[in-house]
Amino acid sequence: MNEAIANVIKTLFNQDVEVNVTRPEPQFGDASTNVALQLAKPLGKNPREIAEEIAEKLRETGEYEAVDVAGPGFINVTFGSGALLEQISREPSAPRLGETIVIETNNPNPFKAMHIGHAFNAILGDTIANLLAVSGGKVYRVSYHGDVGLHVGKSMYALLRYAAGDFDKIEAISGAERNSFMSKMYAEGSRAYKEDEAAKVEIHDLAEQSFEPKTALYTQIYNLCKAWSFEQIDHLVARLGNQPTVYRFLESDADHRGVDVVKKHVPGVFQESDGALIFKGSEHGSFDNVFVGSNGRGLYAARDLGLMLLKNEQFHPDKSYIVTAEEQRDYFKGVIAAAGLVWPERKDVTVNISTGTVKLSTGKMSSRDGDVIEVAWLFDEFAQAIRERGGEATDEIVAGALRYQFLRVKIGGDVVFNIDDAVSLTGNTGSYLQYAHARARSILDKSNTSFVRPTVVKQEDRALVRKLGEYHEIVTRATEQLEPHHICNYLFELAQEFNRYYEKNQVIGSGSEQHRLGLVALYADTLKAGLAILGIHAPERL
Repeated sequence: MNEAIANVIKTLFNQDVEVNVTRPEPQFGDASTNVALQLAKPLGKNPREIAEEIAEKLRETGEYEAVDVAGPGFINVTFGSGALLEQISREPSAPRLGETIVIETNNPNPFKAMHIGHAFNAILGDTIANLLAVSGGKVYRVSYHGDVGLHVGKSMYALLRYAAGDFDKIEAISGAERNSFMSKMYAEGSRAYKEDEAAKVEIHDLAEQSFEPKTALYTQIYNLCKAWSFEQIDHLVARLGNQPTVYRFLESDADHRGVDVVKKHVPGVFQESDGALIFKGSEHGSFDNVFVGSNGRGLYAARDLGLMLLKNEQFHPDKSYIVTAEEQRDYFKGVIAAAGLVWPERKDVTVNISTGTVKLSTGKMSSRDGDVIEVAWLFDEFAQAIRERGGEATDEIVAGALRYQFLRVKIGGDVVFNIDDAVSLTGNTGSYLQYAHARARSILDKSNTSFVRPTVVKQEDRALVRKLGEYHEIVTRATEQLEPHHICNYLFELAQEFNRYYEKNQVIGSGSEQHRLGLVALYADTLKAGLAILGIHAPERL
């Protein structure tokens, strides 16, 4: 449509313009443009006269059911059956074709429970990976985990006290108990760190030992509990519906690489201050940050530089995406600015996507003191709510409800939800859309009539077909902006449009059964495709 109007304008007025075509309200047609108003000044003509000339040329093609001029010069176009149905077949654009992309799709730290904030970042990262793949990129999902540092010291403080010198006591913890046990250990260590100065000193020493253990018992407990943590992380991330990662990066591997980078760029990029090596992020929209401490130990920022090196060696990405909570936004501005100065040839490769805050009725989640909403608990609560409304609470159904609640909010906005509302079959929820797909498939299963793709669009079909034709536009917008909420909004609107159609038009047993079944199939396929991008399972049966 855009190109057709642009060609007409070139023929009539010898003007090269970018034509913006929008979808108006249905009563005004299927496409609308105000390009005549844009041309009025350069042509020195009345915009309505310009619009009439363009409209007449479009009518002469015979490709449109109607071309009308409204108001001061808006051109409204109504498509014929062929054009409307052709829009359903159009593929989304692929602007990232040929790009190599790395994205972190989960990054919970071992030695701590995986909580709702981790789930949010994992789900969002996985869905953005889907969008990047749909847009043509070669996408590598990876994970990054902090297996060294203060949080390890806190857990090891409690673990060593629990073991009391006997490794067998730790090894005896059953698989079913391990996640809650590790959560309890971290919470105990966190409390001791806050309340007991002697414990604080010991915890700092135990944190240092995560880099270089001093005893065999420390090494045994550390290695076992780290393995437990990753088993649990992999299990829970899979339950969330995420696709598996292809590589796991660790802070312990990134640490020395990052420290070496920082030291090699003093004083050019980093400056020495009281023995520490800092980056003046305040000059780059961030804040001044210590990359290497006065004791020579690398901090988070140095490790993130090391991680960039490791990613580049492993994948040579054109883009590398990191999804983090909003409170890390300014931190990453500084790290990315420093990386751009260290490696000018890779400037702008790393991109931080900052999320909002997750809230339940209990308020904001926190991982600093162990007082968190664990993912396993959240699954149980969703499952119970689904069963109470008579549904089957499989992991796929629970994950669908959970994922959608995160994804329907524009990135950067806070996610606030009530679990009962999140599994409702009457609102804008994942459960509603999963039910909508199963309902459409059940309509198809009930018919003994074969169906074919529609070849005409009847008047009663227009609103539904028009909505189906928007799919490629919405996916293109979501992939270009990396904002999955556009797909959520569209799928909900599509389901509502289908409900209106189904209420007014009998399918099974009607004289138009074969034709209408074809529309139902197109609707179900579109729902399934959109849910797949969101990482949500589309059940075939109610």
